[in-house]
Amino acid sequence: MTRRRYVVAIDGGSQSTKVLIVDENGVVHSSAQRRLKPTESPSPGHVVHPGDDLWDSIVDACHEALAGFTGDRSRIVGVGLCTIRFCRALLDEHGQLVEPVLSWMDVRVSRAHVHDPRVRYVTTSSGYLGHRLTGRFVDTVANLQGVWPVDEENWGWSTDPEAYERTGMMREQLFDLVLPGAPLGTITADAAAATGLPAGLTVYATANDKAVEALGSGLRDEDTVLLSLGTYIAAMTTGSLVSVEHDDVWMNFASEPHRFLYESGGIRRGMWTVSWWRELLDNGTGLTDDELGRGARAVAPGSDGLFAVLDWLAPGDAPYRRGALIGFDGRQGRFHIYRAILEGIALTMRRHIDAMEETLGRRFEHVIVSGGGSRSDLVMWILAAVLERPVRRNRLTDAAGMGSAICALVGAGVYPDWDAAVAATVHPGETWDVDPHGALAYRPIRDAYALLPVHLDPLFQELDTIACR
Repeated sequence: MTRRRYVVAIDGGSQSTKVLIVDENGVVHSSAQRRLKPTESPSPGHVVHPGDDLWDSIVDACHEALAGFTGDRSRIVGVGLCTIRFCRALLDEHGQLVEPVLSWMDVRVSRAHVHDPRVRYVTTSSGYLGHRLTGRFVDTVANLQGVWPVDEENWGWSTDPEAYERTGMMREQLFDLVLPGAPLGTITADAAAATGLPAGLTVYATANDKAVEALGSGLRDEDTVLLSLGTYIAAMTTGSLVSVEHDDVWMNFASEPHRFLYESGGIRRGMWTVSWWRELLDNGTGLTDDELGRGARAVAPGSDGLFAVLDWLAPGDAPYRRGALIGFDGRQGRFHIYRAILEGIALTMRRHIDAMEETLGRRFEHVIVSGGGSRSDLVMWILAAVLERPVRRNRLTDAAGMGSAICALVGAGVYPDWDAAVAATVHPGETWDVDPHGALAYRPIRDAYALLPVHLDPLFQELDTIACR
C-alpha cells in the first residue's frame, strides 16, 4: 500500500497568511493563520506592508502548522508558494528589502518603476518570498500582474525594448521566470531555521492569488463562473489568449501553464468591508460573522430600504467615488447594515457577471463561491437569489490554499497532470438553489441599486473637488 504524501501550501492574502499541510486527497491535516499588520501609508498614494510583515507571517504560520502536524514529516514532498498579486518588492544586491513591500493599493505598482540607485532587483511578492525561502532569484511568470515587461503569449519576459522603456525596468533587474508547478528552488538552511520547514525541500511555483484560488476551486470549464469573496471580490472564468474590449473584463494568467482566465471588474475592499463593520461593533466582545448573520436573516430582502455602496476604496477609473450607506429612516439597526453590505456585494457582482456574459457571449450555468464569505449560509442564499442561479461552495473554502497544494502536488509528480490533481483534491460541498420568492424580491431592488451611480457620482465628484480646494 502506498504511503500518504503531503505538501505544505502557503496562501498569502491581503489580510492574512495561511499555511496548510495537505495530503494527496485534499485533506488538511494541520493549518495555521497569521493576520497581517495593517498597511501603512508613509506618503500620499504610497501603501506598504510594514517592516517585513509578509515574511514574518509565513515564519509564524509555518511553525504553528508544523507543530500541529502529527503525520510523517519525511513524507512532505514539497511546498507551494502563493502570494498577493500586483505587489512590488524593491531589493538591494543581497536580495534584502530597500523599503517595505508595496501593496497592490500603492499607486506606484500601476506606474513605471522609477530608478533608485539602492535598487538592484525589482520583483513581485512571490519573487521576494521565494528568494527568502530558497536564496534564488527566481519567480513565477503567472504572478506578473500589473506593470511588467512580460510577453503573455510566450509566458516569459518580453524581447521588445519598448516594453522595458514603458515599465522603467531593465532585464538585469528582473528575476528569472518559471511556469506554475516548476521548482523555484529548495529550502535553505537559514529558511529552515526560520520556518521549521525541512532544509532541501523543494518549493514550487504557483501563480497570482486569484488564479491559484480558481485552480483550488475546481474552475475548469467555460460555462462556470467563480465568485471569489476575498478582500478583493471578483468573478472569473476560463479563457484563451484573446483580448477583450470591455472595461469590466480583462485577461489574467491561470495557474496551469499556458491557460488563461477572464476576470470581471470587482470590489476593491469587499469582504474587508464586512470585517470593518464587525470590528466596529465588536468592541472587544468577540462578535462573529455567524452572530451577525443570525440577526441579519430576520431582515427582509432590501434591508428596509438601506443600500450599501461599496467603494470603500475607490476604483482606479473613478477615484472620486466613496463608500456610502443610504436610506436610513429609523427602522434600521446593526443587522440591517450588515445585510445591506452583503446585498451590496451580491448586487454589484451580478452587474459584473452580466457584463462578462455579454462580452464573452456566454451563459454561466454554474457558480462556484470561494473565500471566507462562502462560509456564510446567508451569503450563499443572497447570492443564489440575486444571481438567479444555483451557487455552490466546496468543502474547503480556502481555495487558494488548495490551489497552492495542487501546484506542489503536480510539481512533485504526485499527479501526472492538472486535471488529475484537481479531481483528486477538490471536493464539492453544499449547493444553494434559487429561492423563487427571494429572486422575485430582489429584482426591483437590483433595478434601484443600478441607479445609484447615476445619482451619486455627480455628488462624489463635487465633494472630491471641495476636498481638494
